Amino acid sequence: MDDQPAGKTKRGRQQTPLQRALGLLVRREHSRKELGRKLKSRGVDPDAVDAAVARLAEEGWQDDARFAQSVVRNRAGSGYGPLHIRAELGTHGLDSEQIEAAMASFEGDWTENARELVCRRFGASGPEDLAQRRKAADLLARRGFDGNCIRQASRYDPED
Repeated sequence: MDDQPAGKTKRGRQQTPLQRALGLLVRREHSRKELGRKLKSRGVDPDAVDAAVARLAEEGWQDDARFAQSVVRNRAGSGYGPLHIRAELGTHGLDSEQIEAAMASFEGDWTENARELVCRRFGASGPEDLAQRRKAADLLARRGFDGNCIRQASRYDPED
């Protein structure tokens, strides 16, 4: 598996599928499905890809649970809600148990995240009239927050 060339480095040497996969993982976490897809799109033999990804997972370089937790942490910090994050994790080939475990690892408060997003967009006082509340609710819905979070965040009064 390690002798099979898959691509060239800057100096013209051939990289094995394992080296190419590891190069991708060094930059950021990837799910197994995503890592396999990227390698196959770069012309690496599918059997060699499967073997390389399996070996990296076995040795702890690639871990879907760690990847999922990273996505939850990053997206929540960027103002996305649980519905959006769950959907994104599903596109990475994770099963429902892995998704639920990653969502459970989130230590923040979704309603508070929604309120912070509304305050960033509408100022510290939040939406002031019905039209702004609707815009805030639309924003939160697009970002993947559920109805309860949307209601609490769009009607947020800092004096409460």
